[in-house]
Amino acid sequence: LRNICLAGLGIIFILLSMDYKDEQINEIEALESIYCGELEILATEPFYTFAIPIKTEEYESETGNGLSCRLEFTYTAKYPDEPLLISIMEQENFEDGDEKLKAHLIEQMNENLGMVMVFTLVSTAQEWLNVQWDKIKLKREENAAQKLKEEEEAERRRFEGTRVTVESFLNWKEMFDEEMGYTKRKELTDREGKKLTGRELFMTDKTLDQSDLKFLDDGDAVKVDESLFQNLDDLDLDDDEDDPDYDPNISDDSA
Repeated sequence: LRNICLAGLGIIFILLSMDYKDEQINEIEALESIYCGELEILATEPFYTFAIPIKTEEYESETGNGLSCRLEFTYTAKYPDEPLLISIMEQENFEDGDEKLKAHLIEQMNENLGMVMVFTLVSTAQEWLNVQWDKIKLKREENAAQKLKEEEEAERRRFEGTRVTVESFLNWKEMFDEEMGYTKRKELTDREGKKLTGRELFMTDKTLDQSDLKFLDDGDAVKVDESLFQNLDDLDLDDDEDDPDYDPNISDDSA
């Protein structure tokens, strides 16, 4: 009788094991339909081991945007009445590692014992990635805004430290003009552009001084009647060309 009981228990165990195995196979077939081309079978014995990649919508490996990872599941003898094994592989852009995600998935497994749960776990992990990426984006935006604020503040302090006054600007302008040669060019242009009158030519002609000195050196002293030059300022010594009505083709006699 004892042997019969043991044999019966063995048959029941085999049947239960077959039920678990069948249930696991059925779930694998369903997952292959849902994640067609994404689910990868890594092993079938003693239990199925398979992987499913997940990522956020904005994930781009080249730019570093978004989060992604690869979930690896391994069935156990009594799954789904006991938890299956989970590994999180190939994490990208995870700031705090995978511990929080794994703890979140273990919590979900304990809540779903007794029913197949891989699809639920994958969906939970996908949602977790999206939430974490939103937090990371917000943190990056806040850091960028803070950095910009600090740069603007530093620029404002630098500007206030060198505030320009009228006096400092004029001093700078004078030095700048000197460096660029503007002042000398302007003086030369003004000198060349100004038309001297006949009197100015007479008064500034250095050759007259030199010829007079030479004449005095060569001969005796000459007495000059200074009264002849007292009314020199009243004389009109300007060139006729300074007269706007002057026409060189008309002589004084014809006028």
